[in-house]
Amino acid sequence: MAEPRFLPLPDVATELNVSESQVYHMVRSGELPAIKIGGRGQWRVERVRLEQYIEEKYAETAAWVAQNPLITPDPE
Repeated sequence: MAEPRFLPLPDVATELNVSESQVYHMVRSGELPAIKIGGRGQWRVERVRLEQYIEEKYAETAAWVAQNPLITPDPE
C-alpha cells in the first residue's frame, strides 16, 4: 500500500516524536512548510517536504556539532 502524499499534523508529530502543539508551531512559524485544505482549514504536510525538513535538520545539527566540538578533559 502506498503512503499518503499529505500527512495531518498528528501524524507528523508521531513521525518526529514531538507534540502536536510543537508541530503546529513549526507550521505556523513557517519552519515546516504546510498547506491548509478544506472548508475547516485542516493543515497538511507533504511527505516530501517533511523528509526535506528532516534532512535540513540533520545538516544543521552536523554543522552545529562541527562548530561546538565535545571537549573532554585530558586523562591523567
